[in-house]
Amino acid sequence: MLLRAVPRLLLCVLLLLAGCATDDSATASRAGGMATVGVADLPDEARETLRLIDDGGPFPYPRDGSVFGNREGLLPERARGYYREYTVPTPGSPDRGARRIVAGRAGELYYTDDHYRSFRVVGGSS
Repeated sequence: MLLRAVPRLLLCVLLLLAGCATDDSATASRAGGMATVGVADLPDEARETLRLIDDGGPFPYPRDGSVFGNREGLLPERARGYYREYTVPTPGSPDRGARRIVAGRAGELYYTDDHYRSFRVVGGSS
């Protein structure tokens, strides 16, 4: 009886280990059930920021492209330097405002309009 259970137990352990893999390419597009927003549904300024990210700049703010530390812990845990942040201008704001795009090294994108209190995965076509 025990011998029949061993292969099943090994299979379960292997499946659990496979699900816990930390390979960036396997987990880059997952954000633990985080809400998503389509590119077309982003504000015009966010779509322009995405274009600048794709083009490699130039960026309008000196801090654009700086390391995002994920101190809030809302994005998938990665090594320091994995995420970069970019300003999404807020019309009428006297400063950079609260909106940002955070880009992961593997190409994943996150949008916040409340200065890192919440994020949405950016997906879909422009």
